[in-house]
Amino acid sequence: MITQNKNLFALLFIVSLLLQACVTFKEIPVSEQNGIDSLLTTDFFKSSQAAISIFDLTENKSVYLHNEKLLMRPASNQKILTTGAAYHFLGDNFNFKTLVYHTGEIKDSLCNGDIYIVGGFDPDFNSADLDSLVRAIKHYGIKGITGNIYADVSAMDSLFWGKGWMWDDDPESFAAYLTPLTINKNSVNVVAKPNSIGKPAILELDPDTKFFTVENSSATVDTGKTTLKITRDWINRKNNIIISGNIFKSAKHDTVLLNVFNPTFYFLNLLRESFGRNGISFNGEIDTLKMNKDAVNIFSFERSIVPVITNTNKISDNLSAELLLRALSFNHSGKNASAKNGIALVDSLITLTGLNPKNYTIVDGSGLSFYNLLSAELLTEVLKYFYYKEPKNFEKLFISFPISGYDGTLKNRMKEGPTYKHVFAKTGSLSGVSNLSGYLKSRNNHLIAFSILIQNYTGSSNQARIIQDNICKVIFENN
Repeated sequence: MITQNKNLFALLFIVSLLLQACVTFKEIPVSEQNGIDSLLTTDFFKSSQAAISIFDLTENKSVYLHNEKLLMRPASNQKILTTGAAYHFLGDNFNFKTLVYHTGEIKDSLCNGDIYIVGGFDPDFNSADLDSLVRAIKHYGIKGITGNIYADVSAMDSLFWGKGWMWDDDPESFAAYLTPLTINKNSVNVVAKPNSIGKPAILELDPDTKFFTVENSSATVDTGKTTLKITRDWINRKNNIIISGNIFKSAKHDTVLLNVFNPTFYFLNLLRESFGRNGISFNGEIDTLKMNKDAVNIFSFERSIVPVITNTNKISDNLSAELLLRALSFNHSGKNASAKNGIALVDSLITLTGLNPKNYTIVDGSGLSFYNLLSAELLTEVLKYFYYKEPKNFEKLFISFPISGYDGTLKNRMKEGPTYKHVFAKTGSLSGVSNLSGYLKSRNNHLIAFSILIQNYTGSSNQARIIQDNICKVIFENN
């Protein structure tokens, strides 16, 4: 009797499992289930992992899950949470502000005091904006300054990089140094051109500035290949640009974008040079200092958050994501913006989705750190949240994502076939990491939220991207 009961229990248990399996997969078209499963059984996944969550927003149902709760490195998919939190907590009317103040009396076009530039986390401020700021100072009636020029960067803590960023990413522009007073993405464009045979390559900087020193030991040659190397003395954290190797006499221009150490002083030096071009005399010192409370406002340069978020997601701009995170922090506390305090607001967004932020690890806003750990489930839940709960912000977030085969980081993917211009998603790449999360418009005009995280592979990410693109094709054709 005991044996019969055990057998009966085992049979009931198996039937129960089968019924659960039916419940799990009954909503998934067989072709979709088989199509995605077949893509996940290739040799590529013998040593790598995938986590997938696909949800039909139009019909409000899950259509495919695979390792959806597995913690993975989000890379730049982290920007979905950062930009989503920015829209939720800052709103689309938020403006970044770069403020100009003066102390002392202005008499006969001479400012007998100091000029303060107050950083407000604008990630897209550039040299053209700087010239506009200088012209505004001149229009205010100032043609000379007797005092000093100070950068007030007190709105942010002193941590100039994110937690867990790789030391050897320096001097890549994607690992720009952080400051609330940013200019030209805190980077410089270095262009090398062939010279006469035997002479060093011709070097041009954009912007043209005396801020950098240059060490040029290169040579123009008429035989062999171009072996030119352009870098910055990042080991010693100096703004000394070093160019070495050979450049062939008929070679194309070699262009490298390098980050800048201590970008606050980069800003101040470019400001001083702009004063000279615009006829404002200045012979004082430049430095950082918190603004005198009695200072008088001259000008406020403002930029809407909307194009900043669009730029952040379209081209996966790390600097923009990090400054958005700190703007979240400063807007909430009014002082000493930090990644930690900005992440607290990202955690609040996670809570709104119904998930527990303690189940994940977030240390930066861009996803550049390998310390970050998120799941495909979380990313899909955030995408679902904006669609169902915040339709106004959903629309702006939706159009900020790259479009397959058309623009941003998806410009060269899915350029042909049914998914062309039908995938609106954020890419994410690190060494051994390739992710794609966002929205997809299917053949039947259903809107799908999805997250496809692939990682722990070696070499090129090309195979992972092909698999992601093929999964998008399967989703398109079966929903």
